[in-house]
Amino acid sequence: EAKLNLLINNAGVMVCPYGKTADGFEMQIGVNHFGHFLLTYLLIDLIKRSAPARIINVSSMAHSWGSITLEDINSEKSYNKSKAYAQSKLANVLFTRSLAKRLEGTGVTTYSLHPGVVQTDLWRHLSAPERFFISIARPFTKNSIQGAQTTIYCAVEPSLEKESGGYYSDCAPASCSAAGKDDELAQKLWELSCKMLSLSWD
Repeated sequence: EAKLNLLINNAGVMVCPYGKTADGFEMQIGVNHFGHFLLTYLLIDLIKRSAPARIINVSSMAHSWGSITLEDINSEKSYNKSKAYAQSKLANVLFTRSLAKRLEGTGVTTYSLHPGVVQTDLWRHLSAPERFFISIARPFTKNSIQGAQTTIYCAVEPSLEKESGGYYSDCAPASCSAAGKDDELAQKLWELSCKMLSLSWD
């Protein structure tokens, strides 16, 4: 492509049994974070040349329950599927924050968001009790069209043109967790991601 004005990183898996990607990463951190990090890296020069441009990372409110285990990012010492999911979603928020700083002055802005509880196959690994709870909550969940609205908002809303690095929910700015605002943690995750992916991103 000659131009790329929008990159929406939306690939995701949730609370799956322990497994690894073809590259050896724990599945949730591999798909939900490292894949987005690498794809963005590979496209960033084209995106910069296409400015104004936006990069949107679909996260989740689950990031609020997450922590980044830098010394065991692949959950090899112990694995809790919910904690691993929350870690990957916090990584989305921190990646967005770091990316915004590195893209200052380029005309490229970046956003992370919670799409809502959306009725998709993302739930396929939930246990029977969890599925029962979700079935009760179904009237309060979103269909795929409703679930896409905050992503679309971040992609095209004119008022966000000068904003970058923020977190959104229900088509409006939202508060992320304290960990999601930790610039030192964001930098450490950035450095670890570059190391794990064997790349240098200045």
